[in-house]
Amino acid sequence: VHTDREKATKKAIELVRAAITRVIHHDPLEKRSVEVNPASLVIGGGIAGMSAALEIADSGKKVILVEKTAQLGGQAAKLDLTFPYMSDAAQLIQPKIKKIHAHPDIEVYLESKILDISGYVGNFKAKIATKEGKEVEVELGNIVVATGLKAFDPAVMENYGYGKLPDVVTSVEFEHMMAEGTVLTKDGCVPEHVAIVHCVGSRNSDYHEYCSRTCCMTALKFSNQLRNMLPESHVFQLYSDMRSFSKGCEEFYSRTAKSGVMFLNFEKGDLPLVREAPAGDDCRMVISMNEALSGDAIEVPADMVVLMVAQEAHEDSKQVAHLAGISSCGSDFFIEKHPKLDPVATTTDGVYIAGACAAPKDIPDAVAQGKAAAARILATIARGSVEVEVTTASVNEDLCCGCQTCVGVCPYTAVGFDEEKKVSVVNEVLCKGCGTCGSACPTGAIRSKHFTDEQILSQIEGLMELEAS
Repeated sequence: VHTDREKATKKAIELVRAAITRVIHHDPLEKRSVEVNPASLVIGGGIAGMSAALEIADSGKKVILVEKTAQLGGQAAKLDLTFPYMSDAAQLIQPKIKKIHAHPDIEVYLESKILDISGYVGNFKAKIATKEGKEVEVELGNIVVATGLKAFDPAVMENYGYGKLPDVVTSVEFEHMMAEGTVLTKDGCVPEHVAIVHCVGSRNSDYHEYCSRTCCMTALKFSNQLRNMLPESHVFQLYSDMRSFSKGCEEFYSRTAKSGVMFLNFEKGDLPLVREAPAGDDCRMVISMNEALSGDAIEVPADMVVLMVAQEAHEDSKQVAHLAGISSCGSDFFIEKHPKLDPVATTTDGVYIAGACAAPKDIPDAVAQGKAAAARILATIARGSVEVEVTTASVNEDLCCGCQTCVGVCPYTAVGFDEEKKVSVVNEVLCKGCGTCGSACPTGAIRSKHFTDEQILSQIEGLMELEAS
């Protein structure tokens, strides 16, 4: 209607009339705030978690860092070199690990996991199961979830022969070879032909539809390392799309393309097939593929095949999401409050996400998010208190039948049950006023402040009055 001045004016009058009839029934909503415990919990000791922990601790605030494995560093600690500048990963990661272990304000729990998280922004409690078998309870004001991700197992993709052909390896296994400085086949021979296959489990509707972001550049890194380690070898890059975004990566791709590496393109719906080479061939395996750029069906010789596997969420990501009171997407990555305007916050106040637990990303992005989460936390600590939602739900105990339907549907675990009174109760600090409990309540015992039936119905009546006139 906004292209028609008369109709637009009529609509504006209707909306104003509706608002006036509604505001008559408004009740005052007073601002409320809670004090913030200056201690923070960081779940996950990868590069994002370590960056957040150091940023907070360097400001003189206590940090509890919980890592489920035996060492800090996460996926970054397993790298040999980083792209696009071929820097030594250990020189980036190890100083941070040493600093964390030596930091007086960081308490590290290795081989430990979170059993329970309760409370609300500024006043959380967490139970930690330590490697010694003890349960430790800590009090804290904010939480950073930085649990990272893991590599996809390509054994389910039969066309690549992983687990059946001995010299088909994953990118994780090949990275380990590079770190040791030796690239050999299973029987100890130097491979003359190395094929690197992209998008294994990524951008595939049967496995993961998303792009794992770092695979293309890691594959180019492998090609450059092979050129230095095995200058006589033939290196093939079998790719669907080359995604070389981020600073210095397009230039890295250009340099690699000029180094004698052969790039072969396949359609993402027409995957290459790896099989054992016939007897008498001078290679161990043959890769059959339809080369998209030339339009020809070709066979690529290979003594070693490196599968650039997808990056996926951990198996326990849903459990972590439930403990922290945050949401997961269809791929089990954690959901941000807003992907562009608030990428490290979540819909649960005081809980932040950083790094690859939200989606695959490289080291610079993970570090940036870890420090961004720390900055948000330090801001709340500096203020000493945070304001909480005022448009919360409330329970009319006279109408509540004690069915606990509201307890089960609340996405913020803000509704509990009073066993003594046999009625539901709302923790107004946790409540976000979403109205889910009110819509599910069979007796109408729960009302959302500022969205009562009387207020909403009066607003509708205001619209209908003008329409009738």
